[in-house]
Amino acid sequence: MAPIAGVRIGTATAGYKPWTRSDVALVELAPGTTVAGVLTRSKCPSPEVDWCRAALARGQARALMVNAGNSNAFTGSAGRDASAAQVAAVAAIIGCTPHDVFVASTGVIGVPLPVTKATAGVAAAHAALGQASFADATAAIGTTDTFAKGATAAAIVGGVRVTIHGIVKGSGMIAPDMATMLGFIFTDAAVAAPLLQAMLSAATASSFNAITVDSDTSTSDTVLAFATGAAGNVPLVTVGSPGADAFAAALADVCAKLAKLVVRDGEGATKFITVEVAGAEDDRAAKVIALSIANSPLVKTAIAGGDANWGRVVMAVGKAGEAADRDKLDIRFGATTVAASGAVVADYDEAPVARHLGGDDIEIGIDLHLGPGRATVWTCDLTHGYISINADYRS
Repeated sequence: MAPIAGVRIGTATAGYKPWTRSDVALVELAPGTTVAGVLTRSKCPSPEVDWCRAALARGQARALMVNAGNSNAFTGSAGRDASAAQVAAVAAIIGCTPHDVFVASTGVIGVPLPVTKATAGVAAAHAALGQASFADATAAIGTTDTFAKGATAAAIVGGVRVTIHGIVKGSGMIAPDMATMLGFIFTDAAVAAPLLQAMLSAATASSFNAITVDSDTSTSDTVLAFATGAAGNVPLVTVGSPGADAFAAALADVCAKLAKLVVRDGEGATKFITVEVAGAEDDRAAKVIALSIANSPLVKTAIAGGDANWGRVVMAVGKAGEAADRDKLDIRFGATTVAASGAVVADYDEAPVARHLGGDDIEIGIDLHLGPGRATVWTCDLTHGYISINADYRS
């Protein structure tokens, strides 16, 4: 991804864990940058989440600071003081008010952010501003990620070409309840903060809130979008502004690509699973049912083993708590319908299903035949690898 006008990146090693890799990323944003965000609904959020939630009300941003290796969540006054000290250090070195600084941390819960390392990391990353790429930043913010995750799109806004870049980290503790990981989106478009917020919230509903790896919502989930305005387009203010629809589509595309990358890198995952539900009472019910299937350990382990066990899918539909009629239910794996009208299809041949389940991309389709509701959710299989990674996470 090429540089975005109005964005300068620096990465460095604060040493939050015994490693030599970069574990902090500082992004300096041009004056006039607007910001929007979607944050975790966890009732035990990190102080960084609390800070961002308050700062978003201003709609302005001059800097972003991200720490990897320590989530600073559930750390009491020590964690709050450390985060505040880091924010103050960024504001002083950038030359802005602390309320224009956004922060995020990811890693082990329950260990206060070491303030000396945190502030030293600010200075080191600032010294490197302009030397790091988006790929460098993506690598710096990762934890159990096995590959760097980024996506880009472009749109024509009022006759001006604008670019949107997104980076994300996330592999485990991934379940929709916003935002399911740390994600940062940057654009050179000029977009008013309220409109940017509305667009990001809408894009999130069909992307970051439509994925799950393990049904666990993090204390630190954060997605932030920054618009520098450096492209020179007439600012987008309302949904009726020229090019607003094109920008919204490009933003949604970037968010969807990033969300799918998170699932593909799910801890221990070997298969990417698309769950499509149709015929529910409404879209909300369809999503509840889709998530019930996607979060079921029994469904996910069956897929890991290549087992076309549609009985587990029936179980997941039934436990979702939404309207369902067993005698109307259809189930398919890939393009093959395995059950229709509440029973296995006549002359069912498992061979094509087995071939489908032997691949890397799996589709599970449900039709309840009750109404117009539809939803799509993405997840992954559940393997021994997930257990190994998380059993040893703090070791």
